[in-house]
Amino acid sequence: MITRRGLFKQVGVTAIGAAVAGNVAARTTMLPDLEPSSARSLRELTRALARSPRRRDFKTVPMILTNRDQWDSEALDLVLRYRAGLRQVWDNTAIASPWLNLMRNAMNTQIWSFGHPNFLCVSATHGSAHLALYDAYIWDKYHLGKLTNGKAPTNKFVNEPEAAHANPRDYEDTRGVYSPHDNSIPVLQRRGAVFLGCHNEVWELTMKLHKKGVNPDHLSHARMAAEFTDHLIPGVVLTPGIVGTLPELELAGFQYAK
Repeated sequence: MITRRGLFKQVGVTAIGAAVAGNVAARTTMLPDLEPSSARSLRELTRALARSPRRRDFKTVPMILTNRDQWDSEALDLVLRYRAGLRQVWDNTAIASPWLNLMRNAMNTQIWSFGHPNFLCVSATHGSAHLALYDAYIWDKYHLGKLTNGKAPTNKFVNEPEAAHANPRDYEDTRGVYSPHDNSIPVLQRRGAVFLGCHNEVWELTMKLHKKGVNPDHLSHARMAAEFTDHLIPGVVLTPGIVGTLPELELAGFQYAK
């Protein structure tokens, strides 16, 4: 039975989550897209992904997803069907690794060195790197910073650095949009990169938190996993499991990188 206090608490959580998601979305849309001007197909993919549905109203989720409406199947299909340019998928597992820097370097090299403006860079995100895909509400509520061994007290990976506001036409600016000073998820998304999320990682992380008693609302495991899913940052494409999705990406022609 839900008490009056519990009802207000649930409403508050929903409002906070919506506000956080809205603020992140606003930050990522205030600045212009950064796809190359000649990357027509990549821009079309980015816009199609933005239109594709992301279900973020789960009450519970199962351990193994068996129905396409349990993950972002339409968005994932768009990624798998992309054929307009070279495609690379990064197997990103460690939040403290230079994963965003490597993706940025790959994009810079493909676009300007080899002349492939429609190059698609995808992050197959799991392991501790997956922590970067949760919004500030989840980071604060479940103290996710403690899981990074001091590397990230807050989710710095979703912050837009000052370099994000530099002139996007100057790709040789050593402190600009395409430089190491601008390694962030929102900026890479603006450049056309896609970040895939992992349901299995959601399930296993919440299982560990549940066992440790890090559960301020006393949720069941299935409900906690649903809450984490509902608070993925904007733009993430949820998969039923990254390890099992990697073969689908490779069959579709993606080059594997780690």
